[in-house]
Amino acid sequence: MAKMTLNELSNEITEQEAIELEAAEKMAPLFDEDSPAMTMDQLMQFKRINHQNRTKPTVSLRISPNTLNKAKRLGKGYTGFLSRLLDLAIDDPDLVRKCI
Repeated sequence: MAKMTLNELSNEITEQEAIELEAAEKMAPLFDEDSPAMTMDQLMQFKRINHQNRTKPTVSLRISPNTLNKAKRLGKGYTGFLSRLLDLAIDDPDLVRKCI
């Protein structure tokens, strides 16, 4: 569920849309067979993502399937391993020259 205030929305919404949004904010959630209420244990399985407080930016890059498989064989945390490996490699001028 995404939650935002009317102040965060664009100024382009109509007055009728603003009224509908204010009414929706006061409504209780409706649960059905497609969207049942979740237990506290189920809710605890979600991971909170706070992109604003990340210390490292997320970057997407292409690597060979072979390299990815080798990294994944290291187990959980393989993306952190790849990040540390890249940090060390980028500080090695000889390795950088070799890869350019």
